[in-house]
Amino acid sequence: MRAGDARAEGVRVENARVGDAQAEGVRAEDARAGDAQAEGVRVEDVRGSDVRAGRGRRAGGGRQGRGEGGRQGRGEGSGERARSGAPLDVIAASLRRERERAGLSLTELARRAEISKSTLSQLESGTGNPSVETLWALGVALNVPFGRLVQPPAPAVQVIRRGEGPAVASERADYIATLLASCPPHARRDIYLISAEPGTARESDPHMPGVVEHVVICSGRARLGIAEDPVELGPGDYIAYPGDVAHVFEALEPGTLAVLVSEHV
Repeated sequence: MRAGDARAEGVRVENARVGDAQAEGVRAEDARAGDAQAEGVRVEDVRGSDVRAGRGRRAGGGRQGRGEGGRQGRGEGSGERARSGAPLDVIAASLRRERERAGLSLTELARRAEISKSTLSQLESGTGNPSVETLWALGVALNVPFGRLVQPPAPAVQVIRRGEGPAVASERADYIATLLASCPPHARRDIYLISAEPGTARESDPHMPGVVEHVVICSGRARLGIAEDPVELGPGDYIAYPGDVAHVFEALEPGTLAVLVSEHV
């Protein structure tokens, strides 16, 4: 064979080998892509990972390692942000409180809510990651509103000093309305004007269950609230306290005036 023919033949053989290799590579890549599709992975991700892996091998693996570390870090961060979205400590305390109020065991509440006992135990320990559906199921099983499981309960005694609280001004007069307490649904309220003088404190026995008293001092000063821990208030100060426990009102200055609202829930 002449040199030219040999060279031509060599070119044809080399081209054939390259073509076979390319065809084999395409078939192998398509096979990997098909396998990936069967596993629910996008073809682009598989091919992209092959390219990244190749680059990583050429660069001594450093770039591939960074890529994996970056993706892993972002994934964990997103999960952490998702987990931190729910007030887990509030949910844990609310679930324990409402379960004990209902007199249910962990096993019984889990059965009624149709969740596993281990899931409920994790939620009550503050280590779970509850979904909306899980909390709704628990709310239904406990016969409490959804909000009661995710919002911290209001303190039994609430004090708002003069100048505090959300205030709304009128645009027609020198008039400011400050919201002290919004009315719960289906509540009944009685409003009283209290006139008191210094001397013997007025001690009240517990009222019917569920009663809450709200008091605003108009003039003078008074010490009032639950009997075991009364609070001294002056003009413009507000207090709310349970009326279904022993409570007291003691005027500290002559001519003390107050507005009392007795709320029956």
